[in-house]
Amino acid sequence: MVQNTKLTKMIFWAMMVAVGVVISPLLRIEGMCPMAHFINVTCAVLLGPWYAFLCALAIGLIRMAFMGIPPLALTGAVFGAALSGILYRASKGKIIFAFLGEVIGTGIIGAIVSYPVMALLWGRTGLTWLFYVPSFIAGTLIGGSIAFLFLKQLQRMKLLTKFQQALGTQVYDKVKQAESSLKQ
Repeated sequence: MVQNTKLTKMIFWAMMVAVGVVISPLLRIEGMCPMAHFINVTCAVLLGPWYAFLCALAIGLIRMAFMGIPPLALTGAVFGAALSGILYRASKGKIIFAFLGEVIGTGIIGAIVSYPVMALLWGRTGLTWLFYVPSFIAGTLIGGSIAFLFLKQLQRMKLLTKFQQALGTQVYDKVKQAESSLKQ
């Protein structure tokens, strides 16, 4: 069962990377990629912070290599993905904290880190430290809100816990935790 869980987790992760690469240019607003934030929050809740970070990294690298996207594809995703998963776990499974982690991680940290990357490494001029904050926050609010609503709906339908269990991810549903401890 452990091997199947690991395999299932890797397959799901690969599917999230593929979906992220495919939908990012289709559902894009100039200067924003809201669907990347949807993927980040969804991965953070279903797979955890490490897999969410790796998913954002993989999507960013693929977009940079094949779509000519600047390094914003990385700086605008990896911090939010990781912080989303970290805050989700720290809050013991509160989806709102996964959303807030994405907004803070990408909308503020990622946006500020983007300035030196784009100015010094990419040669963009006329930028300030806060140049990317408005568009990054707007993108995270759009994509993160969609993910929040999606995950809350899964939770209401009692599917979120089932998906997390199938993926071998930490489950925070108190009823399922009690059932699991009684079986042991």
